Amino acid sequence: MQDFDAASLALPGIRSLQPYQAGKPIEEVERELGISNIVKLASNENPLGVSSKVRDALTAKINGLARYPDANGFYLKTAIAEKFAIDVKQITLGNGSNDVLELLARTYVTDQHEVIFSQHAFVVYPLVTKAIGATPVAVPAKNYGHDLEAMLAAITSRTRMIFVANPNNPTGTFLSKEALQEFIAKVPRNVLVVLDEAYYEYVPSKERAPSFAWIEEYPNLVVSRTFSKAYGLAGLRAGYAVSHPAVADLMNRIRQPFNMNELALTAAMAALQDEEFLARSVQVNAEGMAQITTFCDAHGLSYIPSYGNFVTIKVGSNAAEIYQKLLHKGVIVRPVAGYELPEHLRVSIGTAEENDAFCRAYSEIE
Repeated sequence: MQDFDAASLALPGIRSLQPYQAGKPIEEVERELGISNIVKLASNENPLGVSSKVRDALTAKINGLARYPDANGFYLKTAIAEKFAIDVKQITLGNGSNDVLELLARTYVTDQHEVIFSQHAFVVYPLVTKAIGATPVAVPAKNYGHDLEAMLAAITSRTRMIFVANPNNPTGTFLSKEALQEFIAKVPRNVLVVLDEAYYEYVPSKERAPSFAWIEEYPNLVVSRTFSKAYGLAGLRAGYAVSHPAVADLMNRIRQPFNMNELALTAAMAALQDEEFLARSVQVNAEGMAQITTFCDAHGLSYIPSYGNFVTIKVGSNAAEIYQKLLHKGVIVRPVAGYELPEHLRVSIGTAEENDAFCRAYSEIE
């Protein structure tokens, strides 16, 4: 009988990948270590949970779950379009913003192309690039963030797409709207610029880029956002892209018909309308950021100034050991050695009590 070699049958790009490593779940730590009252500060989740409006909307939908959701997400698209004064035809819905990032790559990138992104940028960028068989071009970071001039210099005749995360994950670095617009203006129109704004809501309003409005002038710009962070819907996976209508049309041709389920559509609509919960989430994050960074300053720990809902702290060459010690004290943070930051740990901002738990645990293992 002939041997079966699954790997040899797969695409070369797939064979080179490693599975995505998410933040360690609370249940896994409880099973492995036999401890309870775990504090999870590993996955940049909203510590406030979901808004009461979302809970009420979800409860009202329970009896209708035997029906398929609206494949086109008409009502959610309409709500997004009205809130941000854009055209419904510009919107592509996704199972989280990761989904639309992959849709973009599958729509435009082939194994003959190059995709540019920054060192220390979101792992999905190289993952999607390699899966398609395209060539990843990781540009060395500048002060842990995007070196826009170097990224422009990296563009070749084979470049098809550039990923820019603003704020960036896992470093939290931020590009000013002036620098960002200048960069986009210099990118050739046959290269798509994908602006990943997963943490957009945490940026002070005066510093936010009017990225949706830029699309009229720069039709090769695509902006992705998510409901997973400030809106508190990480468990339901809801995101979207805003682009030129022609780009959205092509993306929607390959989008899975039900890539957002009924509960995700319902929750996203309710979350979008709850401005009070969003404002509270941003306020709690700002207060928690001050709490964590004040602790770092007092203990001589350097950290990367962050515009997200997390802070990446340099703890030293024994970062892996510190991570394990924190686990045993019931605090889950995120190692970022896979992002070429082996001496750092990323700490999500939690409630005041959760942040205190991290500070106490770290003090005890110093």
